Amino acid sequence: MRSRKLLYNTISSFVFQITTIICGFILPRLILSNFGTEINGLVNSITQFLGLISFLELGVGAVVQSSLYKPLADKDEDSVSKIIASADKFFKKLGFILFIYVIILVIFYPIFVNQNFGFFYVAFLVVVLSISSFAQYLFGIVNRLLLTADQKGYVQYTVQTIAVILNTFSCFVLIYLGCGIHLVKLATSLIYLMQPFLVYLYVKNHYKINKKIKYEVEPIKQKWNGIAQHVAAVILDSTDIVILSTFGTLSDVSIYSVYFFVVKGVKQLFLSMTNGITSLIGELWAKQELDNLKNLFGWIEWVIHTGTTFVFGVTAVLIVPFVQVYTKGVNDANYIQPLFGVLIVLANAGHCLRLPYNIMILAGGHYKQTQNNYIIAALLNIVVSVLAVKKFGLIGVTFGTLIAMLYQTIWMAYYDSNNLIKWPFKNFAKQMLIDIITFVLMYIISNVFVLKTLSYIGWILLAIEVSIVGLIVVILINCIFYKKYINMFYKSIKSKISN
Repeated sequence: MRSRKLLYNTISSFVFQITTIICGFILPRLILSNFGTEINGLVNSITQFLGLISFLELGVGAVVQSSLYKPLADKDEDSVSKIIASADKFFKKLGFILFIYVIILVIFYPIFVNQNFGFFYVAFLVVVLSISSFAQYLFGIVNRLLLTADQKGYVQYTVQTIAVILNTFSCFVLIYLGCGIHLVKLATSLIYLMQPFLVYLYVKNHYKINKKIKYEVEPIKQKWNGIAQHVAAVILDSTDIVILSTFGTLSDVSIYSVYFFVVKGVKQLFLSMTNGITSLIGELWAKQELDNLKNLFGWIEWVIHTGTTFVFGVTAVLIVPFVQVYTKGVNDANYIQPLFGVLIVLANAGHCLRLPYNIMILAGGHYKQTQNNYIIAALLNIVVSVLAVKKFGLIGVTFGTLIAMLYQTIWMAYYDSNNLIKWPFKNFAKQMLIDIITFVLMYIISNVFVLKTLSYIGWILLAIEVSIVGLIVVILINCIFYKKYINMFYKSIKSKISN
């Protein structure tokens, strides 16, 4: 059953991410070509400011998910109901705070942005973009957490995939008909309202949840101990655009958003292959199946590190050629930024490299014990980015994220080795060294290839060449240093093909 759920989650998540990437490339390009760089920057800036409300989630979502592992494994319906009831109350309060926050944004953001748009033009866009956020906090997040903890993430991934396809189609039609950005984004918000409603119906019909259940003791243990982790995650993911909006221009925001969307798509696609792992590790830890857990962790660490090195090594070579093709004909800003491209790829690769260690911390419920690490990472990101952005612009904000990710990855691996799974830190150090060697060789060798024609066909041919070279480098190096895992991987693929 575990393997089947893992397969369902992996496939559905992968399909969702592929759909998101394909549709996501279409829409920003349509906005850029039809509305221009500044409006594209404005939309991304408002979206990030709205995303800052997730600061107030205070890490409760991650704690809720961790708290659900054991009662779900034990089929304890009363405990599950108590956790869901407590979480539901919290997120409904957060929905009210979001309403107040949107009012504040409507009043002050149009003044703050100080660009070539009227007050009401910007204010109405803020309102339009905030609609789907309300539905998420009112009745979306809790159900999503329940499904993820119960290894049924495939339900929400399927719903999300349908919503993304419908949104892309409707936006394409509206832009083709000459509609303004407000109507286009209003259509997006209304379509995304469908997601939490459909997930709510599924949970209602498949779980016996009593949201009116009484409890005297708070059912969510360590409810407030995930604050540091959550705030750090929001800062690492969201503050670059906020800093650029404050100290830079909307053109900088637009350039950043194009590169970020590429690496975010690659990152999410890679992470989609690991989405089922979190709940599986959570279940093994809850049942204290430590031998199985340790064997699984070693395999997961190698797969994630090797996969990250290959995927992001290829991305580092291909990102600038892709942006050249993607922004062809858009001449109101300089989108060709090679050093920035490499740095933003490395920063997001760091997010993936830390994944096995972060999963272990969350599964073990070690929120309070690890909060200083998250606080320091957040401060590093903010301080370095703010100090560097004035002089180095796009490169400055990305360098701050890279430093924070590097610190956090090393710290988490060290903590896990001493406090949770007892995985030797020297294993991590060896793996990181192999990652660096592999990445550098891939980048140097692959750069002999050039984009022959400024077209998607030309880029695809380049991507094939770079990917083949990268794969050869990864296989050769891992055959030398990790022959055991290469053999395991080969046998796993062979058995699935034969079946």
